[in-house]
Amino acid sequence: MLNAVLEIGDESAAASVGPDLTDQPRTRTSVRIGEGKTVIEITAADTSAMRAALNSCLECISITEDIGKITR
Repeated sequence: MLNAVLEIGDESAAASVGPDLTDQPRTRTSVRIGEGKTVIEITAADTSAMRAALNSCLECISITEDIGKITR
């Protein structure tokens, strides 16, 4: 199994990206808030599944940041 941990220095990111990060057949994803940051943990069965999960997660974060910039 492969593991990745992403830390975002913003607690509100959990509410933004959490609903979009769902488990898939070869990946498990958890989102939690801790010490002023959002922590996203991904466990994948293989490198292809990890790549797909990370791409999806990073795209969600990027879109959330873009929306935040537009609405400020």
